[in-house]
Amino acid sequence: MNIQVPPSAIEGHLRLKSASRCGDGEGSVQVQIDPQVKIGTAKVFSVYGKGGIGKSTTSSNLSVAFSKLGKRVLQIGCDPKHDSTFTLTKRLVPTVIDVLESVNFHAEELRPEDFVFEGYNGVMCLEAGGPPAGTGCGGYVVGQTVKLLKEHHLLEDTDVVIFDVLGDVVCGGFAAPLQHSDRALIVAANDFDSIFAMNRIVAAIEAKSKNYGVRLGGVIANRSTDTDQIDKYNASAGLNRIAHFPDLDVIRKSRLKKSTLFEMDETPELRAVTDEYMRLATELWEGKIVPTPGRSLKDREIFDLLGFD
Repeated sequence: MNIQVPPSAIEGHLRLKSASRCGDGEGSVQVQIDPQVKIGTAKVFSVYGKGGIGKSTTSSNLSVAFSKLGKRVLQIGCDPKHDSTFTLTKRLVPTVIDVLESVNFHAEELRPEDFVFEGYNGVMCLEAGGPPAGTGCGGYVVGQTVKLLKEHHLLEDTDVVIFDVLGDVVCGGFAAPLQHSDRALIVAANDFDSIFAMNRIVAAIEAKSKNYGVRLGGVIANRSTDTDQIDKYNASAGLNRIAHFPDLDVIRKSRLKKSTLFEMDETPELRAVTDEYMRLATELWEGKIVPTPGRSLKDREIFDLLGFD
């Protein structure tokens, strides 16, 4: 079903301009969010990575770790699958686009409980969703989501905001969360395809960092026993590995059980993982993880670097 968004709903919140005119980074076309719509005082992290690499698992458990530090956390899923907060809320919650459509895009008719839901350990959860395939732009969805949160004063008492972002698409729309973020975190496995996708994300962050405050926080190695390929890429691209989560069966099972790792029956190997999440959250909150400028590599460089002929 195609959602017909009236022009009045878009006007003032989304403009598509030539990059050479709007100065919003490099590329032929970029999405420019209304500069008046800002998150506020919360620390904002955007989590990117190749599809299926475990961004939602990483984001949700990082959200819980922040909440266990006593922080008020809001997680925003930015994937049309709208399953980022699944393990936190134990269900697929309605998306911002769903609820806007239900009131014919009259946002003033919405209540906070229509689109923000409380998850495990008090983490507040929101799924931005996305436009139907081929009919719209993810940047509009992100812009409308932040606008709704501001209008309902839901960001004023928030300490940490985590954007969990679709990572295989690095167009201006899906790069829009970077315009609100302090740090971008990239989730990658120790394989070529994951690192290739990470390199594209690094390029998007490079472009946004020229005009916005976002900086590369570092790389989270996930679903990997070893990290040698990630470390080799990081050395060439000027990135840091800030956490490592191994390929454990209990991590896969947690999603099947609709649970975060902090809710699973504790074992020594699981305790090591949750301790790593707590360490990461603590160091991010305290500013101990130094951002890096980083640089994206040319495609040929990656093939040569990782041993392909």
